[in-house]
Amino acid sequence: MHRLSRRSVSAILRTGGARYRATAPSVSALHDPTADGNSNIPQFPNRWYSVLAAVKQCPPNSTKHPNVRNGFLVGNRYESTAAATDSSDPPAEKYEYQAEVSRLMDLIVHSLYSNKEVFLRELISNASDALDKLRFLSVTEPDLMKEAVDLDIRIQTDNDNGIVTITDTGIGMTKEELVECLGTIAQSGTAKFLKALKDSKDAGADNNLIGQFGVGFYSAFLVSDKVVVSTKSPKSDKQYVWEGEANASSYTVREETDPEKLIPRGTRLTLYLKRDDKGYAHPERIQNLVKNYSQFVSFPIYTWQEKGFTKEVEVDEDPAEAKKDGEDDTKAEKKKKTKKVVERYWDWELTNETKPIWLRTPKDVSTEEYNEFYKKTFNEYLDPLASSHFTTEGEVEFRSVLFVPAMTPMGREDVVNPKTKNIRLYVKRVFISDDFDGELFPRYLSFVKGVVDSNDLPLNVSREILQESRIVRIMRKRLVRKAFDMILGISMSENKDDYDKFWENFGKHLKLGCIEDHQNHKRIAPLLRFFSSQSENELISLDEYVENMKPEQKNIYYIASDNLTSARNTPFLERLLEKDFEVLFLIDPIDEVAIQNVKSYKEKNFVDISKEDLDLGDKNEEKEKEIKQEFGRTCDWIKKRLGDKVASVQISNRLSTSPCVLVSGKFGWSANMERLMKAQTLGDTSSLEYMRGRRVFEINPEHPIIRDLNAASWSCPDDPEAQRAIDLLYDTALISSGFTPENPSDLGGKIYEMMGMALAGKWGAPAAEVRPVMARQAEPVEAEVVEPSEAGGQK
Repeated sequence: MHRLSRRSVSAILRTGGARYRATAPSVSALHDPTADGNSNIPQFPNRWYSVLAAVKQCPPNSTKHPNVRNGFLVGNRYESTAAATDSSDPPAEKYEYQAEVSRLMDLIVHSLYSNKEVFLRELISNASDALDKLRFLSVTEPDLMKEAVDLDIRIQTDNDNGIVTITDTGIGMTKEELVECLGTIAQSGTAKFLKALKDSKDAGADNNLIGQFGVGFYSAFLVSDKVVVSTKSPKSDKQYVWEGEANASSYTVREETDPEKLIPRGTRLTLYLKRDDKGYAHPERIQNLVKNYSQFVSFPIYTWQEKGFTKEVEVDEDPAEAKKDGEDDTKAEKKKKTKKVVERYWDWELTNETKPIWLRTPKDVSTEEYNEFYKKTFNEYLDPLASSHFTTEGEVEFRSVLFVPAMTPMGREDVVNPKTKNIRLYVKRVFISDDFDGELFPRYLSFVKGVVDSNDLPLNVSREILQESRIVRIMRKRLVRKAFDMILGISMSENKDDYDKFWENFGKHLKLGCIEDHQNHKRIAPLLRFFSSQSENELISLDEYVENMKPEQKNIYYIASDNLTSARNTPFLERLLEKDFEVLFLIDPIDEVAIQNVKSYKEKNFVDISKEDLDLGDKNEEKEKEIKQEFGRTCDWIKKRLGDKVASVQISNRLSTSPCVLVSGKFGWSANMERLMKAQTLGDTSSLEYMRGRRVFEINPEHPIIRDLNAASWSCPDDPEAQRAIDLLYDTALISSGFTPENPSDLGGKIYEMMGMALAGKWGAPAAEVRPVMARQAEPVEAEVVEPSEAGGQK
């Protein structure tokens, strides 16, 4: 096993603690790709324009630049990675990596980044920093901008040879800076630049620089065998070339003397891609990566794209048709035939057109601009229902724009999937991730889409992981609060259809929030909507329910069922409807669990009318005592017959027309919950018996059937018919109360028996008349026998 010396270990700790991008005083330096292969950019010796800007639009009919042939830049071709340098070039100086740096570089390439495609994000960020630093320094040093070159970033690909070139017109690097920043991993030029500004107490220090850790440049080796950096600082008269390979322990630095490869200012980074990663040299793929990761970088990013336009060209006529036309009218002028063709050419295309709308003041942004931003960013075609644009300052500073979509994604699988990629996290306008497991938004709000941009989020070195910390918890709390304010605004809108549409699509999410987020019950509860016994066709809120409550009503009553019809006709409603108490109908499978977690609203408790000990506020103790004395023997008799099927038999105060009902225990499952738990494919059935064990059989002393059974309990308690009547009454109560009979066929047999007793001879003819008819139907019918031979002879 290889052991590091104590000195090496301390060096690793010192350099590794610096975290992230290798940017010199010119992060752009991290990006210059020419060095070995020629730049794909025509150069003009007399006057400098924006680097690569010389190949602006090349209309097919116009005179093309001498370096542009068939839409491609030629004359400046990439040479082989092993191409020999010009004999006139000065000898390259060789430098050795420090031993621990070599090991650290291996870790960066193979362990630090989990996704290869972030290499482009890192290199563009470096280029952006280089441009930012140039712009900042030019305020006090105008000579730095003497080369009239636009501040931009340009990316060109060579798909055939697997080469990607990234060029910026930023601050560039001197030879010393090149060695210092690209030869020492974790030496961040941006961090050093910011420290220098801070030490000098220079007002207006640019805190938007992206690089921090000094490893961003080396992400290029995720996809490259060889990287060439050609850089020119306005502080130096010479242009230098840095060249390194992925598995080498050293790199070279030399002066650039080839006139065709000289650049006015900035950095050109050339990546010679690995065999398996040459797909990154496809123009469309590079363009998509820029749009995903660097869409909101403040400097324009151009990519080299193939374009086309349609034009009409003349075609030769068919000789036969030409001869025929000549016979018809030899003197008539022949009309020339044309056809439409698409002519291809290559040109620069601005890739980051969408502007970071969250950086603007909300009052300056119109609704149409929010809608357009939402559609482009999240690939939507419908306008959002609502948006919220806000800036949070103080302990945690970040900007955000949140949206509520107009409809839920197909399949609704996002209800149980926390990783919906709906929240896009940016740090200084650079996309970091949209793959979170509930860090920024809880699962039940996963339908909310938006962007969050902060300058100081606690990220790891690779910027791919959002570290759990107090700052993240504070951000989450504020984002959730703003999301609820946005949804509440929809519910209070004059257009009621907006919230109806929202509830249809995302109501289940809020109900899930009742279960998972106890801290926000006060925000969630006003947004809930249900049908009720007084509003079967229109959803009502809990505020409307409380407003309509009777003065003597103390609780919010509800009944859980599988559909409106069952809820509307349940026997549990009888007394409440008589008293004109409104009852909520919970017909969604998640409703009952959600309400049980909320427990109360505006000091009113939620009460399930299918549970025992229902208090309707009209108890008469003297009358109840008399009824218990009269029907006490009946209750004991019925309990003895039913045995362990019920916990007890009681007099009911919730029935008016039904003879009996089976209610659940106060702390057990309701009939609806029991049905749902049985239906769980992967559910644990071991608790089923325990949770449903306590059932109470309640009887209505006013009903004729109960009065008849009361008489039977005194006169003939052992009568088999009376016993069977109790069994049938219990089985019927099971069904009417929402439970499932354990033996449906046995229940069917009892019903058929009772029907037979009740209907025997009621509509039938006298028995003497029925028998002759049955006898005649039973007489045999003579049939003619046909022999096989005879049958076969008939045709």
